[in-house]
Amino acid sequence: MAALRFYRGQLAAVARAIGRDRRWRTLLATTPDGARARWPRGPATVPQGRGGLGERLDNATRPRRGRVVVVVVGSDIPGVTAADIAAAFRALGRADAVFGPAEDGGYWLAGLSARRPPRPFGRVRWSTEHALADTLANFTGRRIALLRTLRDVDTAEDLQALRAQPGSFASLPVLPVKPASTRKAKRRKPR
Repeated sequence: MAALRFYRGQLAAVARAIGRDRRWRTLLATTPDGARARWPRGPATVPQGRGGLGERLDNATRPRRGRVVVVVVGSDIPGVTAADIAAAFRALGRADAVFGPAEDGGYWLAGLSARRPPRPFGRVRWSTEHALADTLANFTGRRIALLRTLRDVDTAEDLQALRAQPGSFASLPVLPVKPASTRKAKRRKPR
């Protein structure tokens, strides 16, 4: 329940941080399709579609109705701001794609222009330290921009590490950490 409360609060915070900016249209891509939940007020909701994360990201970033430039951002990034989204759109003025690297080897933001590969999110080892590198391999021959590196929150340990950083994260909730023997292991890149 603590994790669910955190993610509900974080989704609302991200929606507030970027959803009110008039420089872009914000949509909340939800899953499963037709899910009934208490979504944050403001952004319209659209279904992500079926499939794994790669297929759902591909669906969310596919050009439609005159929209050729799109930026998607994860909801588990306490540090994301409207300035990050604006930087992504600026980068897409000179690059074919933009990514916001996460400390764990993944990414918290993906932005694509009309010049995208056929399967931008294909053959990616999701939830591993290889996710960004695998995705970038799909963009060979295209111009890529990278934004600042942020930390996403995949585990209670991630949240505790963010809370320990100086600055505004001290107000994040505390989640109970399960003993290592009962906790599902998550691959991390070696330091």
